[in-house]
Amino acid sequence: MAGGPLLIVGGTFDPPHLGHLVLAECARWQFGCGRVLFIPAGDPYRKTGTPTPENARAGGVAGRRVTPAALRLEMTRLATAGNPAFAVDARETRRPGPSYTVETLEELYAEGWRELVLVLGSDAAADLPNWRAPERIRELARVVVAEKAGAPAPAGFERVDMPRLEVSSTLIRERVRTGRPIRYLVPDAVAAFIEARGLYRDGD
Repeated sequence: MAGGPLLIVGGTFDPPHLGHLVLAECARWQFGCGRVLFIPAGDPYRKTGTPTPENARAGGVAGRRVTPAALRLEMTRLATAGNPAFAVDARETRRPGPSYTVETLEELYAEGWRELVLVLGSDAAADLPNWRAPERIRELARVVVAEKAGAPAPAGFERVDMPRLEVSSTLIRERVRTGRPIRYLVPDAVAAFIEARGLYRDGD
């Protein structure tokens, strides 16, 4: 398709924060992508601990409670509004069962996208061998990595050139739980949504 490669930013987005937006814009520019798709996971099974063959092979995952997909999807839409290169794709929130990245890539490829760039955090990249069909993922997409604090990028991946921002969804949830401000860490519309819905007040 025209307009350069398609950049895919998947994740739980619980909640989306400014680090996600900076990452997407930096990767879009670096890899010449015309469009960015933010794809919230319906069931991020490596975080929820949903029984899957992949989790069993990895020795099991304790899991945590994740905010309902519909709310995470809406927050992602609020976070990305205003950038015409950004779009939100709800396919994984509509798909039943665990959210497998390889299925999403296969669907996008079938839709005609032949140049896919998948951006992962360094922690997710290190966990990639525990995902479904990791070899096929790397066949379908150019996998690039954003390095996170305390999680150096594994060897064999291109790195996203971006400022290091010490912000994470875990940090945001903890700050809300303890009554500390999150302004300037998330877009204002996301902060207002979290407040209005009473999210994260009781922790994970």
